[in-house]
Amino acid sequence: MPMNAVYEGPADLAEVIPVFPLPGALLLPRGQMPLNIFEPRYIEMIDDALADRRRLIGMIMPDAGNPGPESRPNLYRVGCVGRITQIAESGDGRYLLQLTGISRFRIEEELKVATAYRQCRVSYAPFAGDFIARKGEEEVDRHTLLQALTDFLDANNLKTDWEGIEEAPNEALVNALAMMSPYGSAEKQALLEAPDLKTRAEILVAVTEIELAKSKAPGETPLQ
Repeated sequence: MPMNAVYEGPADLAEVIPVFPLPGALLLPRGQMPLNIFEPRYIEMIDDALADRRRLIGMIMPDAGNPGPESRPNLYRVGCVGRITQIAESGDGRYLLQLTGISRFRIEEELKVATAYRQCRVSYAPFAGDFIARKGEEEVDRHTLLQALTDFLDANNLKTDWEGIEEAPNEALVNALAMMSPYGSAEKQALLEAPDLKTRAEILVAVTEIELAKSKAPGETPLQ
């Protein structure tokens, strides 16, 4: 795990965490997400997280099907907590940081707080398997996943680092492709909530095949 802290189970994490609602932002265990923080409320959130040795931020997506007010969107119930593993000051008031995913969580309660950012009481118990690196890798159909990736790249005239992909373990490959996928919040939420790595890979393949079929229909343009 690319961090100094070691997390062996739910008890190692805080029950109350700050949450960062961000449309389309999918973080998965052991995945790495770069963030450019500039809004004052989230600058405050990062300052407070850095003051805690655990340095935890909960990434979660607004519920696209039940949006709520723009200033305080309704949230999906499941997100992923990450640890700030890299941070730099931009010199113009922004933070440039990297979160490394630890475990998914389920929101139990959103708290009434004085902070400008939102905080929730969460449970990690439903996702205890997230603490086991590379769990279920052997069940992933790697060949089918890579074929879907190849078809996607060909349809969109894109290139990739095939040497890096060939060397990547199944967990890193599936989660990186899910996090980088161009799909909507509902599809990314399904990838997040997948019960295991095999199912996540299957959802990724299925969504890719659906989108490729759409792009071949008259009047449709390739995915970008």
